[in-house]
Amino acid sequence: MAGNNGVFRFDGRKFVVTGAARGIGYAIARLVAASGGAVAVLDLEGANPEAAASELRREVENAEILTEICDVSSYDQVRAARDALEARWGRADTLINNAGIAYNAPAEEMSVEEWDRMLKINLSGVFYCSQVFGAPMLQERSGCIVSIASMSGLIVNRPQPQVAYNVAKAGVVMLTKSLAAEWAPRGVRVNAVAPGYISTSLTRAWVGTDAMRDYWLGGTPLGRMGTPEEIAYAVAFLASSGASFVTGETLVADGGYTLW
Repeated sequence: MAGNNGVFRFDGRKFVVTGAARGIGYAIARLVAASGGAVAVLDLEGANPEAAASELRREVENAEILTEICDVSSYDQVRAARDALEARWGRADTLINNAGIAYNAPAEEMSVEEWDRMLKINLSGVFYCSQVFGAPMLQERSGCIVSIASMSGLIVNRPQPQVAYNVAKAGVVMLTKSLAAEWAPRGVRVNAVAPGYISTSLTRAWVGTDAMRDYWLGGTPLGRMGTPEEIAYAVAFLASSGASFVTGETLVADGGYTLW
């Protein structure tokens, strides 16, 4: 980008993006690759990260893309993915914690298994990846972590009942603050992005419903859903040297939803 002295370029940087085979994660990986960064796509086998990597290479000429199969809810798999990447690639300097799930259930009906799975993937997975990939960053006294939280970690949005999702995302916000406070003196910045309603496969089932019209779009001052690319730009800012004095923050990108 002209006039910014390369602030928003990622040449020479190595990014690990979890849940990068689709949706917001894929948009982040594509933007990073288009900005000169190397990207390791981490995702479940069923998400077909190899196909995503092939598409990224097709879209971005000369992109350096690696893949690893990884379930972020498994600490052992996260460690194995890091070790495999370091053997092939060296140390990653940037981690994007994007992998997550969403589902709705009334609190009085939610099973213990549903509760545990939500927190295991959406919160514990963020901690596992931050600890495992953050350790080499701390040793080098340099690195950056950006996690995908949600406006649902800041408010109880309507009308869908999603207590476990809200709690997990609120945990990501506090985890971001806690890690940032601990690791800032050791050269590692930790931030988060809190998206509002974004048009992805996770929200597709709500398209055209009264809930979307009355609550989602009706409650958003900008009057529309966001795109994965818009969240990718927010992540890219926090990962860039343009945010070198920013740590412990959660950047809300919700079209103004939390204003009301």
